[in-house]
Amino acid sequence: MANKQLQVTQIKSINRRLKKHKMCLEGLGKFKLNKTIVVNDTPENRGMINKISYLLKVEEV
Repeated sequence: MANKQLQVTQIKSINRRLKKHKMCLEGLGKFKLNKTIVVNDTPENRGMINKISYLLKVEEV
């Protein structure tokens, strides 16, 4: 089984967002606006991405 990965880019600021949404973004990894990181495609990461999908752009690697 191959490990799938997701390329996640933050496209909106976290200013004036809910604390839970900020924590989800921190849980995925430290972000800066318009920066991209690669995370493993796990149910936990998918849940955090779904919760803050309005802040992110997600692509499969």
